[in-house]
Amino acid sequence: MEESGESTESAEPVAVPESVLARYRKFSLYNSPYPAHDRACAVDLYPASNAGVLPVAGEVLDTRTVGCPDREYAVNRDHLIVIDTGDDLARVLHVEPAVEPGDEVAVGDALGELVRSGFFGRWVDNHVHLEFRERDRNPYRASGSLPLVADADVAALSWDGTGTVVETGPSHAVLDAPTRPGDLGAREFAAVADDDGRPLDGGLAHYTGGGVPGAGSDGGETGPVSLLGARVGTRAGRHVDWADVAVLANGDRVTGLSLFASRAPDAGGAKLVTRPEAGDPQFAVGDEVRVEIVPDDDPIRLG
Repeated sequence: MEESGESTESAEPVAVPESVLARYRKFSLYNSPYPAHDRACAVDLYPASNAGVLPVAGEVLDTRTVGCPDREYAVNRDHLIVIDTGDDLARVLHVEPAVEPGDEVAVGDALGELVRSGFFGRWVDNHVHLEFRERDRNPYRASGSLPLVADADVAALSWDGTGTVVETGPSHAVLDAPTRPGDLGAREFAAVADDDGRPLDGGLAHYTGGGVPGAGSDGGETGPVSLLGARVGTRAGRHVDWADVAVLANGDRVTGLSLFASRAPDAGGAKLVTRPEAGDPQFAVGDEVRVEIVPDDDPIRLG
């Protein structure tokens, strides 16, 4: 079973309130290879610990174990939890359920431990995946979820493409830039800004598209999107279709940039996706890095 979903863009979007988003250290509507994220019909929520913090309230209708891609760094099974919120059906993935059908749950409850799922890449942190479905739609099918809106202001962090590596993993390196301004509170979200000062969300450009977090259901704008002086895509409302580009780090090609809306006081730095199996360069803590984006006729696309 995939965690993807066919867009139902004519439907009224479900707003995920800031009070819910603020329970997590970061969120993303677009940073995933699955179609639900292409058109913002799902959101990934990243808790501060490995506890699956519940983003909705209601009655648990069902829990199911589902198969997922077999990865060496992940388990080959995942879990679907269906919750009746009273208005819609919520679909939650990537959590080992500690609840049963018939349980009443509240926002902030511990739903269970997060699962290191084969549905997402090695560079992706454990998270709660959330979708909403109309009550008369089949909650077990991969398609049919409602569009989502993140009802939170997201500050745009300007960036010149440089930074120092402060964290590494088998397939990622996090930079200390861009930095959050001192007057931005711990509960306020921020994301890397494009050249016009709009925050960006998504896997650039290893996934097909991204978007503008915090924007309404239409976003109100269309036209080109640029980052670090390069055209990286075309915006239609709040959605962005990435252009054919490559991301370079110190002149060497890497898989891409992973962009989120984050709220931790020390968060906001760009995350490089660096896959050794693809020949990407690997970095160490303390390395100085300059990121560039250039046109490329053969872009890396992982989904």
